[in-house]
Amino acid sequence: MQRRPRNPSFGRQSGGEATSGDVSEALLRQTRKSGQLNLSNRGLTVVPDKVWRVNLDVPPEARNVSLDATDDDKWWEIVDLTKLILASNKLTKISSEISQFPALAVLDVHDNALLSLPDEIGQLVHLKRLNLSHNKLSSLPNSMGCLVSLSSLKLDHNNLTSLETELGQLKQLDEMDLSCNSLSQLPASLGSCQSLRHLNVAQNNLEWLPPEIGCLGALKDLNLSNNMFSELPKDIGRLYNLERLDCRHNQLTCVPLLTSCGALKELYLGNNKISSLNGESFPYIKSLSIFDFRDNKINSIPDEITVLKNLERLDLANNDISGLPYAMGTMENLKSLVLDGNPLKSIRRDVVMRGTQAVLKHLRSRIPQEEKCDSTDAPVTSMPTGSSMSTGSPLPTASRGLDVHTISSTKTLNYSNKKVTCIPDEVWDAAIAGDVSTLNISKNALTEIPARLCTLAKSLTDLNVSMNKIGSLPSEFGCFSKLSSLDLSVNQLSALPDTFSSLKVLREVNISNNRFKNVPPVLYSLKSLEIIIASGNQIQLIDVDNLLPMSALSTLDLQNNDIAQVPPQLGNVTQLRSLQLEGNPFRNPRAAILAKGTQALLAYLRDRIPT
Repeated sequence: MQRRPRNPSFGRQSGGEATSGDVSEALLRQTRKSGQLNLSNRGLTVVPDKVWRVNLDVPPEARNVSLDATDDDKWWEIVDLTKLILASNKLTKISSEISQFPALAVLDVHDNALLSLPDEIGQLVHLKRLNLSHNKLSSLPNSMGCLVSLSSLKLDHNNLTSLETELGQLKQLDEMDLSCNSLSQLPASLGSCQSLRHLNVAQNNLEWLPPEIGCLGALKDLNLSNNMFSELPKDIGRLYNLERLDCRHNQLTCVPLLTSCGALKELYLGNNKISSLNGESFPYIKSLSIFDFRDNKINSIPDEITVLKNLERLDLANNDISGLPYAMGTMENLKSLVLDGNPLKSIRRDVVMRGTQAVLKHLRSRIPQEEKCDSTDAPVTSMPTGSSMSTGSPLPTASRGLDVHTISSTKTLNYSNKKVTCIPDEVWDAAIAGDVSTLNISKNALTEIPARLCTLAKSLTDLNVSMNKIGSLPSEFGCFSKLSSLDLSVNQLSALPDTFSSLKVLREVNISNNRFKNVPPVLYSLKSLEIIIASGNQIQLIDVDNLLPMSALSTLDLQNNDIAQVPPQLGNVTQLRSLQLEGNPFRNPRAAILAKGTQALLAYLRDRIPT
């Protein structure tokens, strides 16, 4: 609170509240109490002088107020302005009077016609968030380097051709958006912004990065897309906290060597000129979950791709690939493999059209048997045929080879591809004794969920019953309270029981290649759900209203269904990081829009929402 008794002759206009420049006295009075002023979308060409003096001049309500007035009438107790929003007007300049707001923490002037900024803006030393996007700025004042408290700076969609080196003084800067300008270079001093976590320089004229970029140790998200890079400095490999790197739409000829980027989860290299995919850097980026390599010129995939154990989405569309390594069939976490626009010869088209799981199954079936037996990457859960359990008693033929010690130590039991119609009791006994958390009984001939599966309800976190002949799930399925990953793909399911709503920690569900005609409604109640794979069904509609509240949902795969129309409102489901709609009969959005990726697709849909 500050006392500022000045100009007592300043009085109230008779007959109501005074206005000037479309700013009422009532709004200014509220501003003095709250410290916030929103003047967005008012058609202002200039900011009225009374706004700049809102904390200086004595307000009209000062007349005839006694010193024992109520709190509402204490006009002399003025709150300093901390938030000023001038967005979506027609302003061409900001007055030097901005210096009258030394306590300002938020200044939003986006979507105007600003040609320059006053030097006095550097006096706002408490400013934390500054939004200047969508203006006509061609340069910045040197005083910008004085904004030592700044944490967010948005300068996208301007006419900037260069940056002042003083920006390196912004030690508290957390995010900076410089996209959609005309920058030809970045200052070396940028490397001094040690707190910077998000940097967007997309859609500029950049051909190189300063080596100092490697000094940004806190950087998590770096967007270099739509520039003119032919190569990246090796220093980019020093960004040990980097989680997302977007290099799409450049002129790169090789994959950057990311030697210290162990935290990297998303790598986008699409639409470049890379002719070979060298697996040299793969061992350094084992945390990668999304790898976009579409629209390049590569003709082969190296075997080293299989070290990316966490890879969930791999986009290889529109290259010159004729075949894939058989070992890719063992990439159990891979949920989306995009191969459109490649001259594939070793994989039949009908296999590719059936989706990712069909392709992986095809590749696994081609792995020589000796390689399967010699694999050291997969958990060892079996012994040579003829071995028995530790009790010494022989097992039935179908269940021989179980290694109880390994099952117990890894908490994992793999009883897949046995072609059995019933899981032997010895297997369940071993699973219970080992307190297994991961169970794989896929690729058998089961027609129903085994009754003894519920005995693992307290320990099971990952369950794979894919590639069986199961037509329905029992209501008891809701007992798996710890289940986080469930694979029901390639069965004969058409519905899920209501008790699914009890699976409160389920993060991933795969119901692809079943007989669902809609996304099972019970899934919408699972707020922890992050991944829904529902490709290869008969789904006809996208239920946007139920998808919107699913704040954790990041991946939705509805490929190869019967969706005839994509509602524009789907663009509001902005939490999605991966949306797959290929292989459906809708005519719009066109394939070219789908090929641009999820964020571009969502933006396209949002633009078509009726107003």
